[in-house]
Amino acid sequence: MSLPFSQKLGLTVSFATLLLIGLANSYLSTQSKTQQLAQQHSTQEILSKIQQENSALPQPQMSLVSNQENAFTFQQTSYENLNKQNTRASGQKSAPVSTYYQVIDELQKYKFSVQGSEVFDSGKLPNNKVSFNQSDLLTVLVNTRKYYQNYSSEDQNILRSGLLSTQGVTVQNILQTLDFMITVLQEDIANKRATRLQDPNFINTNFRVIKWSAYNSPKSGQKQLRITKYAVFTHPASHKKTSTFNTPIYSLKDNSITNKFYTKYTKQDVLSGIYEPGGKEFGKVEPLAYLTREGLEEALMEGTILVNFTDGSKGLFNVDRNNEMPYIRGVAATAQKRYWYFRQVDAIKGYGYKIDAKISIKPGVTFAGDVLNIGLGRVVVLEYIKGGRKQLQLGVLSDTGGAFLPNLHQLDFLAGIFRNRKEFDQYIRQLPEYATAYILVKK
Repeated sequence: MSLPFSQKLGLTVSFATLLLIGLANSYLSTQSKTQQLAQQHSTQEILSKIQQENSALPQPQMSLVSNQENAFTFQQTSYENLNKQNTRASGQKSAPVSTYYQVIDELQKYKFSVQGSEVFDSGKLPNNKVSFNQSDLLTVLVNTRKYYQNYSSEDQNILRSGLLSTQGVTVQNILQTLDFMITVLQEDIANKRATRLQDPNFINTNFRVIKWSAYNSPKSGQKQLRITKYAVFTHPASHKKTSTFNTPIYSLKDNSITNKFYTKYTKQDVLSGIYEPGGKEFGKVEPLAYLTREGLEEALMEGTILVNFTDGSKGLFNVDRNNEMPYIRGVAATAQKRYWYFRQVDAIKGYGYKIDAKISIKPGVTFAGDVLNIGLGRVVVLEYIKGGRKQLQLGVLSDTGGAFLPNLHQLDFLAGIFRNRKEFDQYIRQLPEYATAYILVKK
């Protein structure tokens, strides 16, 4: 049956319209795919170019810090770069990124993180003479510098930049500081003049003065460092056990370094007589002296003891190795499980990874502190009030102890050699309990 002309014309128009719509959709689909492919190709080219540029960049060099620190620094830098990229992508202004440091204990275990600016800030010494004994300071500076030179390969702990890394301070900066101070002192002493290191203007000109605020202090809100004092005490003793001198200090024999049998025994085990005749470990250690129990506790606490034997002889003894049991804060000294073995020495000894390597130190210019997180050889100036006048006292962090690992709020000042506790107490009354502290770093 034939259709009227008007119907044929309508069908033709409808067919043409559908054909045009199909062609348009096909064209648009092809264009979209072409754009996607072009974008993918462009992205691949960009990524390839970035990879080529990155491969051409110089690789980062290893600095004188531990692998743990390097890993953390890399993570922190990567995080900061990513944060900056995200900030730029969002069109927002870049905000300052905090630098945190991972505090460790004496077993190299992570304890907590701290922002560097919470501990350190730029400072300036007041216009007061800096106090110290020139020859004694030179001795400690030289001996500390020699420790770095002689034992850095064996004692990797001293190569940690520590918390000062948040201020851009490296171990190399510390060595330059020690070298510069040694040179200045040697020149001034040779020319028989008061050293320039006692002049606050000289220090402010030649050193970065970094103010150290106490962190994690038991005394809430206390920003000054707590300054405790330690000393070498003279004690009467006997070469043999008596009713009065019945508490021994022992020395480990050389073969005990590999055979660590002594790490099984607490202080209480040792004092029960395991090393005495009839004891199960008799003959494995060497008795050095027999003290009173009070003498032992003071020797363990101070690290060094000067012994006056009943036969008229003398001996200076320093802690050597402990039983690897941790010191527990808040526990009475007599109840502590940690026990130290001693060795006879020729001078007061400070920090060292073994007894034969320990730094010879001097009273009045030596601090004990956290050598893992603050660092060995850091030069510290204390600012405090005495008799209504501001005082500045300079010394070197060249000693440590169990109470300082970790400890970001305290230093222990080596006060001297004393006959008894009463004499010591009278002397330290003139010293501060708290002080503002500064660390000096050569510019």
